[in-house]
Amino acid sequence: MGDKIKTTAEAAEAAALPRQHEVHADPETTVGLTTVPAALNKPVEHKSPARWAYERLILYIKNFEEQLDSDHEVAMGFTGGDAGVLRIDGMGYFDPDIITFYGSDGPGGKTQLVQHVSQLNVMLRALPKPQKDQPANRIGFKLVSDIESD
Repeated sequence: MGDKIKTTAEAAEAAALPRQHEVHADPETTVGLTTVPAALNKPVEHKSPARWAYERLILYIKNFEEQLDSDHEVAMGFTGGDAGVLRIDGMGYFDPDIITFYGSDGPGGKTQLVQHVSQLNVMLRALPKPQKDQPANRIGFKLVSDIESD
């Protein structure tokens, strides 16, 4: 009964805003995304699938890093095959449909993954930081800063 009738412009704007929803077995859990940066909370008429995937992955990476202790860094595991893991040092996209991850594998070899958005499966993992005397690298915070300055 309290529903407000929306104009066409309001309906289009609401449809373009990102929406996110999660449910966890433990209702007290705080591991999921809770906020979307202002830069991503604006309606956008045209954004490529690569840009949408890139921006949302950044939020998940940053959120995952916020749950890590100071001895671990974010990495991603590969689904299928024996490719192992990639410690994430950078991330980008190439419109309209490519996402790329830059980093290193377990032994420290330079690694890059180039993936089409339709094939995107990312498993975030915590790995011990490679240099115990250095602070953990937090790529998610750098990536969010890049989005907010865009």
